[in-house]
Amino acid sequence: MNELFEDEYFRVLVKYYEKSLILEDPSDFHPVLSFYFFDALAHIEHTLCTYAINYQAPKNMMHQEYMRWRLDEAKKGDRPLFPDFVKWLKVNHPEKFQKLPTVWRGVYDPDNPASYRSFRIVLDPDSKRPVPAAFFADAIDGFFSREFFNSIYTEGSLGKLFEEYKSTVLA
Repeated sequence: MNELFEDEYFRVLVKYYEKSLILEDPSDFHPVLSFYFFDALAHIEHTLCTYAINYQAPKNMMHQEYMRWRLDEAKKGDRPLFPDFVKWLKVNHPEKFQKLPTVWRGVYDPDNPASYRSFRIVLDPDSKRPVPAAFFADAIDGFFSREFFNSIYTEGSLGKLFEEYKSTVLA
């Protein structure tokens, strides 16, 4: 078991598990941004677990089932607008785009090769190397920063920009 605790991915996983939303009110997060916030966290956790824990461990198998469910959930309501919203931010609000968490910038920017593959985060589909543990540590910090939290509330800056984008698309 000591080997497990010495694994760099497991240490990042522990860092992730130490995070808390106790000072936040997730029910006030913008509904679409909240969905993609938790979606990204689920992809981060699943990827870390596949690196740190046996791929066929029950935890990883449960992740896969949960992630399959989320594929259908991403098609509901205004959620399908999110990927194009990120592209719109890049063009119309590049300063806001640059402040997005790295996972969102990578996965939803068509100029970036990063993607979700088999529910894992892959930065370069042509590489056989695992994503460095430091990437996940930084990604976690980005999603749990005060500035990011403030932006994803319905009345936060990203929440308002999403509504602005939605009004232009649905007009």
